Amino acid sequence: MQPIHHPMVYWTLFVNGQWKIYLAATSNGLCYVGSQNQPFEALSTWVKNRFPNSQLVRNDERLQPYAAEFAAYFRGQRKTFTIPVDLHGTPFQISVWNALREIPYGQTQTYSDIADLIQKPGSVRAVGAAIGANPVLIAVPCHRVIGKNGTLTGYRGGLEMKKQLLELEQESLFMEGRAPHAESYCEARCERRIPQVGNF
Repeated sequence: MQPIHHPMVYWTLFVNGQWKIYLAATSNGLCYVGSQNQPFEALSTWVKNRFPNSQLVRNDERLQPYAAEFAAYFRGQRKTFTIPVDLHGTPFQISVWNALREIPYGQTQTYSDIADLIQKPGSVRAVGAAIGANPVLIAVPCHRVIGKNGTLTGYRGGLEMKKQLLELEQESLFMEGRAPHAESYCEARCERRIPQVGNF
């Protein structure tokens, strides 16, 4: 795959409570979401590899609309993202990333589910590789893909971040009274149970 050439990549450091994540966008949309507490060098290296000869410029104002949607997501007030994304990959990768965006908030699917969804049931390993290459965490929700036996599997942000994102979504639905029953990920499998809601 040939590198993509862009003259300018803008970035900001998104800080919201415990969350500190680098966001980057081209003029076409969000192109990178970093891992929790990941150093700036990870973003810088990624941009050098994907957008050679481009300038990496901090621009908090330009990234504000992106940061605003992430802030609403972490407050449990946003279930889907409407910000534009600028994804570059092979046709196969793009098909996988598009399939990830179809997974409903608070739900999970397996790698096999995604392979079936893109009509390539024999390509589970390739699906896993494409998911691992997803540059836009959270907005392209690869954290919602789990192993066939319900276990958490690899995640660029680390398994703890993956667990926290799944719990955040489950807790948000729980507070709305819309969490799935016994099949809910966190009720069934996470170490920390969703807090009970008192009587008001």
